[in-house]
Amino acid sequence: MAYAKHVDELLDLLSAQGKEAYFGEPVSILEHCLQCAHFAEQSQASPSTIAAALLHDIGHMLHGLPEDIAQQGMDGAHEDVAAVHLAKWFGEDVTETVRLHVAAKRYLCATDATYMARLSPSSIESLQLQGGPMSQEEATAFEALPNAGVAVQLRRWDDEAKIPQLDVPGLAHYRSVLLQVSKVPQL
Repeated sequence: MAYAKHVDELLDLLSAQGKEAYFGEPVSILEHCLQCAHFAEQSQASPSTIAAALLHDIGHMLHGLPEDIAQQGMDGAHEDVAAVHLAKWFGEDVTETVRLHVAAKRYLCATDATYMARLSPSSIESLQLQGGPMSQEEATAFEALPNAGVAVQLRRWDDEAKIPQLDVPGLAHYRSVLLQVSKVPQL
């Protein structure tokens, strides 16, 4: 059925390309995404937030740039790539949360005095390419966005989801969640 095909293609993409190293972190992209979704689920987040947590870094698999782009001084804008790609099948409750998860890092660096000290070296490196901490004006504008609060929570799970060999549910566990929040009508 066409409805499930798009979800299965996303899961296949995560499975096939997610085994790559995660930009200097001690986990693969797939492990990172699964951990992030697991933390969202454990927090009793909404299905759309769990979906956003699972799919937030899929742009890394779509932009076609090498793993070491940060070391080359490039930002792949993976959050925008992901949001545009996912908009075919999901509403803004998923896509905007995904799109804002990098801005949420910049926001937290500007508003939480202890946050930057908890970032991994790779995340600090990418922060500079992503614009650094927000200005007060940028932070105020970010706070006014409808998905800002959810994006901040996703960002916190994102930062935590780097634990080697953490036992979490696999991709199949999240298929029903993705189907539930997909905007593609069931045929």
